[in-house]
Amino acid sequence: MTYKTKSILLWSFAVVFTIATAAYQRMTGPTYPVSDSKTVNNYELEYELPRSHGGAGDAKVEIPVPNDDFKGYYEYRRYKSHDKWQRKPMINDNDTLVAHIPHQPPAGKVMYKIIIENNGKEKKITEEPVIIRFKGAVPATVLIPHIVLMFLAMLFSTRTGLEAIINGKRTYLYTGLTLLFIIPGGLILGPVVQKYAFDAYWTGWPFGSDLTDNKTLAAFIFWIIAFFRLRKNRNARWWALAAAIVTLAVYLIPHSVMGSEIDYTQQAGNMQ
Repeated sequence: MTYKTKSILLWSFAVVFTIATAAYQRMTGPTYPVSDSKTVNNYELEYELPRSHGGAGDAKVEIPVPNDDFKGYYEYRRYKSHDKWQRKPMINDNDTLVAHIPHQPPAGKVMYKIIIENNGKEKKITEEPVIIRFKGAVPATVLIPHIVLMFLAMLFSTRTGLEAIINGKRTYLYTGLTLLFIIPGGLILGPVVQKYAFDAYWTGWPFGSDLTDNKTLAAFIFWIIAFFRLRKNRNARWWALAAAIVTLAVYLIPHSVMGSEIDYTQQAGNMQ
């Protein structure tokens, strides 16, 4: 097999693998919507409960229902607070029950429950409360380049690791390209996105424990070491493989785990 053919196969694998990894990271994250269905009096109600809300205004939760015989209620309280649960009726808008979770400042979280009533019987949609995190609006001009660059960083990381395994001639080149995407995508645009969303440029080490920031930093450190090792010695390909493995490991950590959040127990007053 020629190197060109082998390279095409490896690039194809890297693309599929990166897409699958990105999808896994997003779907397993704590801000991915809770989607399921619940049977209420022989009616199957499908729902999607949001766990993230960006921008101004309350977070809207919608549950489609068959008719006006269905009523709904929502209970909520701030997450990490001493608040008491509040209960309000949902509004029926064209056979869709609507709840409005009160807006919070960036990084504020609210726990909420949805209860459906039909023929005098109530049924919870979920067994456990859903936690939704509020954040500021991030301009598309910042968010889209960030996402694209981080995807390319993961793609080239995977491809560099594969190149190192086959002892390919482009390991050093791909290592440099991986860094070329990580630096602007993760270390420049990442903090800008964080600032828009949670009013802080960096909440990872040494200032906090945000895993999104920390895993970006860990990947960068390994890749910068690999780059200079390979620059000095082109046979030091195992450094590139190690960096690729570390990058894969940190990408498998769901996005937004241990992210920014407000501890309302340290503040006076209850939720209004």
